[in-house]
Amino acid sequence: MSQEKTRKLVASGVLVAVIICLSGFYIPVGASKCFPIQHMVNVLAAVLLGPWWGVGIAFTASLIRNLMGTGTLLAFPGSMVGALLCGLVFSRWKKLFPTYIAEVFGTGVAGGILACPIAALLMGKDAALFAFVLPFLVSTAGGTLIAAVLIGVLSRTHALSYMRNMLDGGRAKQTA
Repeated sequence: MSQEKTRKLVASGVLVAVIICLSGFYIPVGASKCFPIQHMVNVLAAVLLGPWWGVGIAFTASLIRNLMGTGTLLAFPGSMVGALLCGLVFSRWKKLFPTYIAEVFGTGVAGGILACPIAALLMGKDAALFAFVLPFLVSTAGGTLIAAVLIGVLSRTHALSYMRNMLDGGRAKQTA
């Protein structure tokens, strides 16, 4: 395994650990538990690692939280769609604001809509098509705001470009 992949794997493990360690911090909204830390990590993973690493982190954290009893099956569509969309947007345009919007839309709207069949088929809960959109929007907006503040601080101190260079083997470009 190359050094770059090893570094990304270690960083992914650390981000999963952050999600799991802070999984006790959630906001109950309706039938879902809103975890803003998951969405903060989605944005960080998009900026530092890329879309597929972000999806892997989201899946792993959702699986572990479900096995521990601290999450629900609704964590899978919300976190994974948001991670994928914001990762794809950042990898294409390298701009932070569209990445934040992609996380909010991916988790809040697309993930919220995809949660309905999961709730109905696997959890036995009846839900209208947009029943999870509002709770997911609350969660992702909070997490994205935390990520924006954190990324702003990391950018001003040049720590963000340092981390990206370390993870990309020195090939990272500056972000706007």
